[in-house]
Amino acid sequence: MDTGATEIFDSLPYYDDDLQKYPYLQEMVEQELGREPKAPQTLHPRVPPPIELFSNNPILKAELERVASNKPFPQLDTLRYTLPAPSSTPGTDEEWIAALDNAHAQLQHQRIRQQNLALLQTYGANAWRIQNHLLEATAKQTEKVLEELKELTVEVNRERKNTQDRLGKQLTALETRWTELISSVLQIEMANVALDAEVERLNRREAELAEL
Repeated sequence: MDTGATEIFDSLPYYDDDLQKYPYLQEMVEQELGREPKAPQTLHPRVPPPIELFSNNPILKAELERVASNKPFPQLDTLRYTLPAPSSTPGTDEEWIAALDNAHAQLQHQRIRQQNLALLQTYGANAWRIQNHLLEATAKQTEKVLEELKELTVEVNRERKNTQDRLGKQLTALETRWTELISSVLQIEMANVALDAEVERLNRREAELAEL
């Protein structure tokens, strides 16, 4: 979009090589960067506060903290899957009731597992294929967008480089022309000084001849 303003290029990083030619400039740049104020540690007031995930679910929150701290996954409690008998001999009624309740819970758990396996055998393959198809489509779309962004980035950098090379050559040509003009002006000034000295010498010679 043309805003009517003249573009000013005060830096041509693809063309300028002053830092390589003059190492002391790099030291000056580093010193200048060292004097720059450090970035504030606090966020801007308009930045929203961080989102606290799973604030209403302490189990998921604790699991997220475990993963973030790289702690190993706790071992599974296998005691709940066993059928322990009463510890005393003979066992009390309460112990046998607890063992019987545990056996009922284990039996119901196995029934639910059988139902889940039956549902998985019936519908799991198709659901898995559909999920894989959706994931593949999403991956292809993401890869396509990524390639487009890479091509756009390369094109922008190529255009910047070509523009800076063109402007750099123009600046070099203008600098060379400026140097030539300055040299011509100095030669003209030196010639003028020499002519003034010659005119003064001729004037003195004329005055001497007039006296004779």
